[in-house]
Amino acid sequence: MIRVAFVIGDYPPDELRKREEVAKGYSSADVEVGIVRVAARPFDGLTPAEIQAAAPIFHEAFRQAERAGYDAIVPLGMLDLGVDGGRSAVDIPVVAPLQAVLHVAAQVGEHFGVVCYHPSAIPRHRAQTRAYGMESFIAGRRASGFYVQHIAANQDAMVESFLMAARALIEEDGADVIIPQGITQCPVQMKPQWLSAELGVPVVEGIGAPIRMAAMLASLGLRQSRVRWQKEASQPR
Repeated sequence: MIRVAFVIGDYPPDELRKREEVAKGYSSADVEVGIVRVAARPFDGLTPAEIQAAAPIFHEAFRQAERAGYDAIVPLGMLDLGVDGGRSAVDIPVVAPLQAVLHVAAQVGEHFGVVCYHPSAIPRHRAQTRAYGMESFIAGRRASGFYVQHIAANQDAMVESFLMAARALIEEDGADVIIPQGITQCPVQMKPQWLSAELGVPVVEGIGAPIRMAAMLASLGLRQSRVRWQKEASQPR
């Protein structure tokens, strides 16, 4: 049994339950998904300064997961919080959700249409994909128009807006894969299988893809390179 730790921050109770249920839904006969809590609150939105400030909190959660016997780690959300430094902090694979989504999408298409929450998120996403060397795969970006904390109260409007944006990416920009840039859109509020059937192209989302990639790396005995991510100096635990 491979155990994958899904590291999740502070959410309102109903929102937390939804995310935990979706993550655990990717468990199987040979993969167990467990929840590790972290004292950070991405639900309210994070500025670049807050994203950097959250990294040490996630690093400690990664160490906690390793001590608890997990075989791999995935932090919730496509900001890839704490991943770069976290790969130096632990000796088990730490999988970045957005990075995983981009590489899975490259197995099923070559022009990705990205639907963000709100137009204000687009520059940050562009910076992330450039950093990962994947910007050439992006056909275009659009937004459903809702901040994450407003989606639950406007689910039907969000779904309609998301579908409109995704169809424009397919029909006008030539996208052959859709990436929901924000897990609250999909898979929390919309199931990827349903969304793919509606759009007629693969949909690669940020909970299932990284969890399954983490399990695969663990099963292959792979972990981050110590040439690239040197192990942090010993410190009291």
